[in-house]
Amino acid sequence: MDAYHQQRRQNLAEFSKEKLVDMLEDAAKNWLAHDGLWFLAAESHFGMEMAIQLDRTAWERFTVIEAKRIMERHGIKPNSGLVGLKEALKYRLYAHLNIQEIVEETPESFVFRMNDCRVQSARKRDGRPDFPCKLVGVVEYAKFAQTIDPRIRTECICCPPDKHPENYYCGWKFSL
Repeated sequence: MDAYHQQRRQNLAEFSKEKLVDMLEDAAKNWLAHDGLWFLAAESHFGMEMAIQLDRTAWERFTVIEAKRIMERHGIKPNSGLVGLKEALKYRLYAHLNIQEIVEETPESFVFRMNDCRVQSARKRDGRPDFPCKLVGVVEYAKFAQTIDPRIRTECICCPPDKHPENYYCGWKFSL
């Protein structure tokens, strides 16, 4: 590690744990704000359909990068199955912003639900319909899971524009 990055790490080490957690949450919010602003610019320039296609292409690569970095940082081994996936889902940037849960666990599968999504909740507060994120989500969640373990299969239970229960926006079933 070069001197500049060593100094940056040393500076961060001087902050309290609470301050570092707050900074991580801010970084996640900034990332999500940038993602949203990028999408709005693409939509305004190219239209909704093309913006979703571009977003999908970006997520297809980003989700793999995020999964690999999570695995490395947290010691999650490749081919670690559903146990590894459950662990990795806790460390995604979304996990610092959204309320999510794992339900219906069996040895062969589990269901992951996004109970509160900052994007969808903001749209709901503004009286707008759900953002139709399913085309992106299908790629995002499947690629993330397959990066953890290629044997994992991903099934969309619901994701906007699909109708969904009041208590969650999207649901994904992961199976071995």
